[in-house]
Order: sequence, then structure tokens, then C-alpha cells
Amino acid sequence: MELLQLQYFRTVARKEHMTRAAEELRIAQPALSKTISRLEEDLGVPLFDREGRQIRLNAFGKAFLRKVETALTALEEGRKEVREMSGLDQGSIHLATSTLDLLTEPLAEFVSAHPKVSFRITQASAGEMEELLASGEVDICFTPLPLEGPGFKSAQVLNEDVFLAVPPGHRLAGRESVALAEVANDPFIGYKEGMLFQPMNDAFMRKAGISPKFVCRVDEPSAISRLVQAGLGVALVGGCGRVAGTPLTLLPISAPACGRSFQVVWHEKRYLSVAVQQFRDFIVQYFGKRRNSGAKTEGKKAELAG
Repeated sequence: MELLQLQYFRTVARKEHMTRAAEELRIAQPALSKTISRLEEDLGVPLFDREGRQIRLNAFGKAFLRKVETALTALEEGRKEVREMSGLDQGSIHLATSTLDLLTEPLAEFVSAHPKVSFRITQASAGEMEELLASGEVDICFTPLPLEGPGFKSAQVLNEDVFLAVPPGHRLAGRESVALAEVANDPFIGYKEGMLFQPMNDAFMRKAGISPKFVCRVDEPSAISRLVQAGLGVALVGGCGRVAGTPLTLLPISAPACGRSFQVVWHEKRYLSVAVQQFRDFIVQYFGKRRNSGAKTEGKKAELAG
């Protein structure tokens, strides 16, 4: 049994399609089929059920895939650790996140301080992040939703209030706060279904007892800001992710309570390179300083008001 056979098997098992797997692996389809056949001969059992051109991972294949995933992940972690110990590279970080808005500045600061560290960034949903973290395909995640999985560890880095964004001249623009029920009949700008923040926003709406009328659904926070600014409707906007330069009025929401918590998540049973550990600690410290700075600013305002 060869390492290449295991790597090829994992790809075929994920695709359950020999031609597509061959394309991804950049090898000829007959050569891939022969490699899988030799692996099955070595094991003494078929790993796939075949019906014409269709292949499906069978019970033997599913059991074997679990062990192959564990073995290949362990080998990859070992490679990373040995390379780091021998100084062959300066570290790499594979980060998965649902949104880059809040990470742009800390990423720039970290890269400036550690120019030899390389990044690979994957945008993913919460479910995808759980799978990527569990399989060892990513080192660390940044998300406003809790990720659940055996061995997952997390550190909360940021709490943000969610505001109601209204365009200039809106009837509520002069209010100090607003209940969501007050805009039950307003047109709303929202995210596309399945986008990260929309399920959270939908939960806020349900608590308020309203069913918003969406006139547009987008996939970028900046698009929401521009559309609200254009007067197409109102929207729920995180206070930390406000787009600079847009003359939006952000109204605190008095009912229901609307907020979210961002966290970094990693797998405590996976090898974390020094670079990943440094980045994780840096993110925690970065947003910690930001919280402290904000608290000091509010304190000074209170002193001046007093």
C-alpha cells in the first residue's frame, strides 16, 4: 500500500466520480482507475459499489476513508512540524472565516510584523468551517457563530451590537433608539439566504414578531450600506463593520436585544505551528486593545458630560 494510493483514494471517495477526481488530480482517468483497483486488491475488498459509470462509496470504503483521513492528516501535521523545526520555512497559516471586514486591519498589521509568514484564506459558512477544522484542512477559524466539534477550542475576541441602519431623512432618523417592531412595514435590505449573518438577523426578526419585506438580498456588507444610503430600505448592520464614508444613521435597537460575538476557533488535538499560535494570540490581543480603547473613550466622554 502506497501513500499515493491513499491520496488518490481520498479524492475519488470525496468526488464519487472517477473522471472528476482524475481532473482534480491531473492524471489520466485509466491510470486512476488502475490505482484504485490495485488498492482494492491489496485490501481484499471493494471500496466502491459500481453501476455502469456511477460509483458510490460502500461500507468498506467509508470505514477505510475515516482511517485514511486520520493517517494523511497526521502525516501532513508531521511534515509541518518537521519543516518548522528545521527552519525550512517561516510558517504558514490557513484561515477560514465567514467575513473579512473585521480582519482586514489586523491581518495587515500581522503581515507587516511577520512578512515571512504566508497566509491562505478560505471564506466559508459555519458548517463548512466545522468540517474544515475537524479534517485539519484549516488551522484556525474566525466566526460570529459558535462552532461545535470534538476537540474544538475557542476564544471570544469581540462583541458587537447590531443596529438598525436607516437612510438620511428616514422618519426614525432622529430617534435615540428604536424597537424592531416599529419598522415591520418598512422595506428591508438583507443578505442572501444561507449567508452567515442572515440566519442571525432572521432570529432577531422572529423575536420582534415581524416578517420583513425584503426588496433586495445581497452578499456583501458594503452593498447593504450603499442600498440603504440610496433609500431602498432599512437594514440590520453590525456596529463594528460599518462601512466608512456612508452617511447612514445607525439606531440602537431597544427590543429585542440584538448583538453577536466573534471568536477564534482551533482544534486542540491538531498540531498548531508557531505561526498559527502567534496569529491566534495576536487576534485576541488586537481586539482586546480595541475594547479597552473604546472603554477609555466612553469614560472620557462621561467625565466631560459630568
